[in-house]
This record gives sequence, structure tokens and C-alpha cells, in this order.
Amino acid sequence: MGGGARPFPYVSYLRVYEPLDAFSDAQQLAILEQRARERELTEAIEHEQSLRRIMRTVSDPFPHHEPDLVRVTHFPGQNGTTAPYYCPNQLAVRSTLAAESLDQSLRGPLIDVLVPEVAREAHQARLDPDTFADSVAKLHTRSATWGVPFAWFALIHEDDLTEVIEDDGRVSTVRVTARIGDCIDRGRRSVAQLAIGAPEMDLLDELTEIVEWLEVFRRDAVVEVDYGSVADRVFPDDSPMDVRLGIESLAEADMMGAAASYRRLASRWIPIRQLARAS
Repeated sequence: MGGGARPFPYVSYLRVYEPLDAFSDAQQLAILEQRARERELTEAIEHEQSLRRIMRTVSDPFPHHEPDLVRVTHFPGQNGTTAPYYCPNQLAVRSTLAAESLDQSLRGPLIDVLVPEVAREAHQARLDPDTFADSVAKLHTRSATWGVPFAWFALIHEDDLTEVIEDDGRVSTVRVTARIGDCIDRGRRSVAQLAIGAPEMDLLDELTEIVEWLEVFRRDAVVEVDYGSVADRVFPDDSPMDVRLGIESLAEADMMGAAASYRRLASRWIPIRQLARAS
């Protein structure tokens, strides 16, 4: 996305990419139509589509008839040969789930202003109930605003494949990719350590849920943590190491080590999360 203003608020993504044969025949056809497109062009198309939705004269945040975008990443296989992996955007499904979540968190007339009932009904009519159920059961993308969740950092390592995307002298995003099996193993290890050292922490529940989500996918998939534009504020970032050391310290009852890790994380991420409350 060249030369434009950076997206705001900051949005980060956790994505699962799978090989072509992990998808249905219909999904494979859609993927093959898009597989040659460069990643940055895909990001630009998504950004343009989101702007068009925001600028509608009538409030309606849902996608209408745009074809679902597919992201492509390339990752070294076990034999050392780089292979393509695919992540469907599933925007129609994700926007439905986001609207339902918003409905639970907001009350009164505001929800009807943001997501009018007529827009929701029209969106529901456009959905295919069969493919919707399948997509909900196997959602390839998670998103977070105002910072990368600490639970995501427990899945990745500073030695994982890291791509830094720069634009006009600033870091527009950082993408860290790892094999899903490694991510699951790291997540399970952290869950076990937290269960011993800090069973009351929300991080334990968050990590447990993420590991269960990852276990839905094939073991030859890959996982990507996409920082988004918040990367320009934090990169180079030691958060994966700080989270890992903090969890290890808790498991060993090393409260000083855990506190030191938390201070480093807090100094990096609390100022960003405070922006969500800024006027």
C-alpha cells in the first residue's frame, strides 16, 4: 500500500495458511484465479474495498458481492523447497461474527446506527448457510486492534521467518511465519507452564483457546502473525522472547524475572493500547 496514510486504529492479524489441496474444489478454483497476485496488491484491494464500505451513503459495513480475497505466502517445506500456502479472507463470515460481538457489547440505539437491522438482514440473505457453517468451523483469520495480543507472541520465536515491509522510510508491517506444528507445541508448553505458575491469568485461557483453534487445521499449515501498521512503533520487537521468558519465570516461581519481562512488554505496548482511550 504505497504512499497512503497509515490505517487507524491499528489492526493486527493472526492467520493460518494451508496448501491448495486442503481446500474444497470450489475453493481451489477461487484460489487458482488469485494465486499469481502479489501480496501487496491484495492488501491494497482490501483497503480500497473497506474505504468504499465506509463511504456508503447508508450505513452498511458488510461486503456485498465482492469475490472473497485470498492471500498467498511462500514458506520452506520439510524438504527445503519453498511452496505456496493460502489463506482465504472469509470477510463475509468474519463481518457477521464481528457484528454479533458488537451487538453483545453495545446496547441501545448506537448499535442500530453502526449496524442497521436492514443491513444485517440483507447481509444474512446473501450468505450461503452451508458454506457459512463450514467457514465458522474453520476460520483462517483472527484480528486484534490496538496491539498484538501477548498470547500470539507465545506461538512465535525470534528465529522464525520474518518479513519486514517498508514504505517511504517507515515500517508498514512485519510478518512472522512458522509451521503450525511448532506453534501448537509452543502454545501447549506455555499453557502447561502457566497452569503451574499462574493459573489465574487470563493469558492461560487465551492461549488454551488459540491452541484449540490451531488444532482444527492440517499439520502442514503455516501460521502468520501480521503486526500491521503498529509495527512502525515497536519494531525491532523483542515481545516473543519477553513473553516466553515471562512465562518460564512464572513456572519457576521467579517473580523478579516475570516482573522484568512484564515491564519490558508494558513499556512497549501500554502506550499503544492507551491510544484506544484517547479522544
